[in-house]
Amino acid sequence: MKSFSESYKKAGVDVTAGYKAVELMKEHVARTMTASVLTGLGGFGGLYELDTTGMEKPVLVSGTDGVGTKLKIAFLMDKHDTVGIDCVAMCVNDIICCGAKPQFFLDYIAIGKNYPEKVAEIVAGVAEGCVQAGCALVGGETAEHPGMMPAEEYDLAGFSVGIVDKAKILDKETEIAGDVLIALPSSGVHSNGFSLVRKIFNIEKADLHTQVEFLGAGLGETLLTPTKIYVKPMMALFDAVKVKGVAHITGGGFYENIPRALKDGLSAKISKSDVRVLPIFKLIQQMGKIPERDMFNTFNMGVGMMVCVAKEDADKALEVLRANGEDAYILGELVEGDEGVILE
Repeated sequence: MKSFSESYKKAGVDVTAGYKAVELMKEHVARTMTASVLTGLGGFGGLYELDTTGMEKPVLVSGTDGVGTKLKIAFLMDKHDTVGIDCVAMCVNDIICCGAKPQFFLDYIAIGKNYPEKVAEIVAGVAEGCVQAGCALVGGETAEHPGMMPAEEYDLAGFSVGIVDKAKILDKETEIAGDVLIALPSSGVHSNGFSLVRKIFNIEKADLHTQVEFLGAGLGETLLTPTKIYVKPMMALFDAVKVKGVAHITGGGFYENIPRALKDGLSAKISKSDVRVLPIFKLIQQMGKIPERDMFNTFNMGVGMMVCVAKEDADKALEVLRANGEDAYILGELVEGDEGVILE
C-alpha cells in the first residue's frame, strides 16, 4: 500500500508529488553515478565507498553552500535548470582550494509547493554540476513548506565531501615573494552579490528578456549564467606542478578571498589593467554608480579562481590549464607586506 495522507494534503503537503518528483529526477541522478556509489535513491543515507589507493593518510574535506538570492532571477525567468550547477559549484570550488578532489554531493530543496516537474528541473542542474565536477549525487531532500514561503519559490543548498592525501594538502606557508598569481576566468557573476545586483537593476521590474548588445545576451540570461566549475582543470594542474595556494573568488571579491590563500607577511600585487573584467561588471558599476573599490570587494570581476605557483612553474601551469579548457593568464605576483591585496 502506497503512502498517502488526505489530512496532510489538506494542510498543504502532497506526499505523492514527492514520489513523482523522485521518479522524474532518477534519470538525472543516474548520470552522476560512479563505481563508488553503493546505493540508489530511497535509502536513509547514501553509501559511498572511498577509494584511497595510493594515499598514505587520506583526509576528508567538506564544503556546504547555497545559491542565495540569484534564485530570484530564476523565479522571474521561470528557468530552473541551471541554479543546481551554481549550488554544486559553490561547494566543490571551495573543496579544491585545499587540493582535494570532490567525491560526492547532496542537495536540499525547500519549496513552497512541490511541483514535481520543477523539482526535477532543479535536480537536473544539480546532476549536470556533479557531472562537470566528476562527483556523484548520492542523495538529497525535497521539503514542501506551505505557509513558510510562496508556492512558486524555493531555496537550494548543498553539501559535498572531497578527499586528499595529507601530504598533498596545499600549504600556503611555502609561498615566497616573487611567486606568480594566475587567474582562471569566471563565467559571469557566479552566485555572489545578487542582493546588490537586484537592487541596481530593480530586478522585479527590469526587462530580463530583450537582447542587450553590450552583453551579447538578455540581462536575465546573463545573470543566470551558471558558476563555472574548476574541478577537472585544477586536478590536472595539481598533478603537473606544485600549487602553493588557491583562492575561490566568491562573496567579498578580491579583497576578502585572495588573502585567505596567502601566507602571513605576503600580499597579492595586481595591476587593475591586467584583470579581464567581464561586460556585466562594467554594466553593474555604471548602472549602480558603484565605486571601483566596492566592485572588487563584492564581485569576482571576471576572475573565478586564483592560483599561486612558483615563478619557474608559471609557464607550465598556464600550459596545463589552457590544455584543459581554461583561458588562464598571469594576474599578478606576491610581494612582501600585510596589505592583503594591492590593486594598482
